[in-house]
Amino acid sequence: MCGIVGVTAADSSVFQGKTIGRVLRELLKMLEYRGYDSVGIAVISDGNIVVRKGKGKIDEVSDKLKFDEITGLTGIGHTRWATHGVPNDTNAHPHKDCEGSIALVHNGIIKNFSEIKKKLAGKGHVFKSDTDTEVIAHLLEDKLSDHNRKTFLTALKEVLEELEGSYALAILYSRDGERIYFAKKLSPLIIGVGNRVNLVASDIPALLEYTSTIIPLKDGEYGWISPDKIVIKYGDELVDYKARIKTVDWSIENVSKAGYPHFMLKEIYEQPLALRETFYGLQSDPNLEYIVERLVESDKVYITGAGTSFHAGLVFKYFLSKIGGRASLPFISSEYMQVTEEVGENDVLIAISQSGETIDTLTAVRSFKITGGKVIAVSNVLESAIPRESDFAIYMRAGPEIGVAATKTYLTQVITLSYIAIQYGYKSGRLTSSEYRDLIEKLSYAPQLTESSIRYSEPFAKMYSKDLKYKKSMYILGRGLGSILALEAALKVKEIDYIHAEAYPAGESKHGPIALVEKGFPVFFLYTLNHRAELVGNMKEMHSRDGEIYVSTPDQEAIRDSIRDARVIPVPIYDNEILEPYAHIPAYQLLSYYIAVEKGYDPDKPRNLAKTVTVE
Repeated sequence: MCGIVGVTAADSSVFQGKTIGRVLRELLKMLEYRGYDSVGIAVISDGNIVVRKGKGKIDEVSDKLKFDEITGLTGIGHTRWATHGVPNDTNAHPHKDCEGSIALVHNGIIKNFSEIKKKLAGKGHVFKSDTDTEVIAHLLEDKLSDHNRKTFLTALKEVLEELEGSYALAILYSRDGERIYFAKKLSPLIIGVGNRVNLVASDIPALLEYTSTIIPLKDGEYGWISPDKIVIKYGDELVDYKARIKTVDWSIENVSKAGYPHFMLKEIYEQPLALRETFYGLQSDPNLEYIVERLVESDKVYITGAGTSFHAGLVFKYFLSKIGGRASLPFISSEYMQVTEEVGENDVLIAISQSGETIDTLTAVRSFKITGGKVIAVSNVLESAIPRESDFAIYMRAGPEIGVAATKTYLTQVITLSYIAIQYGYKSGRLTSSEYRDLIEKLSYAPQLTESSIRYSEPFAKMYSKDLKYKKSMYILGRGLGSILALEAALKVKEIDYIHAEAYPAGESKHGPIALVEKGFPVFFLYTLNHRAELVGNMKEMHSRDGEIYVSTPDQEAIRDSIRDARVIPVPIYDNEILEPYAHIPAYQLLSYYIAVEKGYDPDKPRNLAKTVTVE
């Protein structure tokens, strides 16, 4: 859940007039979406380690503690989402050992920290925080105190052998000067390879000001970086990492707000481009043919994900059935144990994760592979953990998404999975050549339809948000694919606006949920292609109970003819179900965004949430 960075430079000219304190602050700002309970940095300065940290967001803590005044060439930083220990100054990272020669930052959870802490306290170590992280610093100190002239790297290896759980670590040791030690297990960590500067970070955005060349680390790897050298080890073996060096095509402009007031709005507007890049990338993806063949040959198809990714998986289930005539079994990734016993060697799991690091989904993947089943990953991040551990991977091309609420990554997941469903339909013989070409051509309109949806719906989202900000609860209803899209619409309202929003199939509402409808209760409907007559009937049911009716629709007149005072949200006209997500979903993304703004909330940083869930 947390974000960590580390940078080590040959000389101060690399920083172009900035102090290392300012550099670390700016790098951490690129990771603030990963956590914002507290922040801290540690720098090697004149042979000593200087630590400054505190509760609060990056800018306020930096101003208070004067991060920008700290000088040096090597430092680490951390922005926290609390898991062990309440958010406060003491529990903020970095953490030090008793002597003060070690400082480290950590993303993950150490499951056996209580036992380690008790053992070390018995040896005289004094702990200052309630975190699981601090035990690592003291355990390193303990290993180094052995009188066998042990190197720090050897001590780190021994420490890692004792730790149970997950970690991405960046560590300073004052006696080794301009080096940053690192280690990775389950939690994401990437090395950035620069010119007279090297870096480590939880995610690519923090690296981009200094390099677009990266080395994704694998579980179990550890080592160190200096300004001109990188050492990676696995066990006792030195790792030849040269074949793993990648160049990413993200620029620093991609991860700035570019004039928008919030990343969420910027990323909503980036959706047409992200969809276009993803669609055309799919057409040349070398893995696609094998993936489709594997699905056709499989006995059973399972689909898993968490949150928004699971909702994208439900869209895939719908189109795999409608287009390909193939049943599939979706499950929320944290509930993987419900299907483990039934999986066979000829079954396939589609594992969907924007970050490729979602711990619940990664655990489901590992459980599935034990059974002998094959795993196909759908992700947005190259060489992340889930694609690496899967048999095959296919990538969206959404670019970095900074806002915690998924927007462009949801629709790029949907277009990727819809494309696979169409390919499946053709490969399995369910679609003729002309039907296949027609559907692919329809899907190619997704970017421009999304652009039109944003343009049509935004004024109405702004207008309706002024009333909706006072509501405590609402329903979002649909039929067929609309009932699946309603799940994602409701999630956006819950996570960004803190309004209780429930999604139901509209026909189910009269079997209980309609009991809550009273005067002024908002009920939203997705007016989709194949169920319009039934939806009008459901709207009238809610209207007769004095519900406040909202409808996202390409046919405003039909709605007003049926319910004169319905509040319409115009969306563009489309002529095939394959395009429904791109017509309707941007309207609900914008609606949730503008409600949050009206309520004075920060839509980029919803409370209690972080972008990438890397702890169970």
